[in-house]
Amino acid sequence: MGYQGERPAVPPQSNLDDRETLVSEHKHKGKTCRQSAAVFNVVNSIIGSGIIGLPYSMKQAGFPLGILLLFWVSYVTDFSLVLLVKGGTLSGTDTYQSLVNKTFGFPGYLVLSVLQFLYPFIAMISYNIITGDTLSKVFQRIPGVDPENVFIGRHLIIVLSTVAFTLPLSLYRDVAKLGKISLISTVLTTLILGIVMARVVSLGPYVPKTEDAWVFAKPNAIQAVGVMSFGDLFENYCRNDDLVTFGRFCYGVTVILTYPMECFVTREVIANVFFGGTLSSVVHIVVTVVIITVATLVSLLIDCLGIVLELNGALCAAPLIFIIPSACYLKLSEEPRTHSDKIMSCVMLPIGAVVMVVGFVMAVRNPQDCTHGQEMFYCFPDNFSFTNISVTHFQLTTQLSVLNVTIFQ
Repeated sequence: MGYQGERPAVPPQSNLDDRETLVSEHKHKGKTCRQSAAVFNVVNSIIGSGIIGLPYSMKQAGFPLGILLLFWVSYVTDFSLVLLVKGGTLSGTDTYQSLVNKTFGFPGYLVLSVLQFLYPFIAMISYNIITGDTLSKVFQRIPGVDPENVFIGRHLIIVLSTVAFTLPLSLYRDVAKLGKISLISTVLTTLILGIVMARVVSLGPYVPKTEDAWVFAKPNAIQAVGVMSFGDLFENYCRNDDLVTFGRFCYGVTVILTYPMECFVTREVIANVFFGGTLSSVVHIVVTVVIITVATLVSLLIDCLGIVLELNGALCAAPLIFIIPSACYLKLSEEPRTHSDKIMSCVMLPIGAVVMVVGFVMAVRNPQDCTHGQEMFYCFPDNFSFTNISVTHFQLTTQLSVLNVTIFQ
C-alpha cells in the first residue's frame, strides 16, 4: 500500500458559523464602543466645563444681546465646519492642517499650527487655575481644617491633581480611551446645572437686583464673543453653602477630566509639525510631560488669567473659527460670487477680523479686575446664610440693604 498523508481535519460547518458569528459580534461591539466614546468625547469637548462661564459672557455683552450672540456664534461655528468639509472636498484633503497647507502653503500651515497649539494650551493653564481655586474652597469646608493650611492651598492642589490625574490621563495615545472619562464629566456637568438652577430658585428673591441687568447691549460685547467659554459662576456663591460646595467639587472634577482633551490637541499639533504625525512611545511620554509641566508652572505663577483668556479668544479663536475657514473656501471655490456660501464667507471673514482686532484692543485697554477668591458682599455677615431657611425675608433684605449702603458709600 502506498503512503497516504493525513487529511487535514475540517471543523463542522456549524462550528465555523459560530466562530464567524462571534468574530462579527466582537467587531461590531468594538465599533459601537468606539462610536460611543467618540460621542462622549465630542460632548465633553463642546460643552465641558465651559458652560459654567456663559453667565460671565452674558454680563459682558448684556443679557439680551448675549443670548443673540450665543446663537450667532453657534451658527457661525457650525457653518465654519461645513466650509472646512467643502474645502477639504475641493482640495482633496481630510484634515484642517492639510487643507490650509494645500491652500496657503507652508506659512499658512505654521500660522494655523501656532493657533491650534496656543488655544488649548492656554485652556490647560486656565483649567489648572480653576482646579486650584475651586477645590481649595471645597477642602476648606472640611471640619477641623485650617483655611490657611498649606496642604489645601491652590498651588499644592494644582501639583497633586496634575501628578495624580491629568498627567496619567493625558498619557493615553488613543483619545477613544477617554470616552468613559468624558461620560463622567458630562454627568457631573448635568449635576452642576441642577445645583445652579436650585440656587436660582432659592436665592433669587434675596439677591439685590443689578441696575443694568436687562440692558440690551454693553460696550464689552466684542470681548464676550472671545470669552464665551471662560469664567467661573461659582465665584458668586458663599463658601458656607454646602450644596454649592458639592457643586464646586463636581466642577473641579469636571475640569480635571476635561483637561486631557486639550492636551491631546496640543500634542497632536507638535507631532504633526515636528515629527511627521507619529510619536514613538518614548517621545510620546516626553512631549506629554513637557507640555503639562510648562502649563503647570505657568498656572502656578499666574493666578488671574482674565486678560490672557480674552487675548486667547480674540487672537486664536476668532481666526480659527471665522477667518481661516472662510479664506480657504473663498480661494478654493469656483462658485459665482452670488452663491450663498460665498456671500456668507465674505461676511464672516471681515467680522472675524473686527472681533480679533477690537477684542485685542479692548482687552489691553480695559483689562478685567482679578476678583476670584473674594467673597461677595452678601456673604460677610456672620449670622447670614442663604442655606439657613429660618432667616426671615425681612432680615435678609435688611442685612443686604445695610451692607450694600455701607460698602458702596
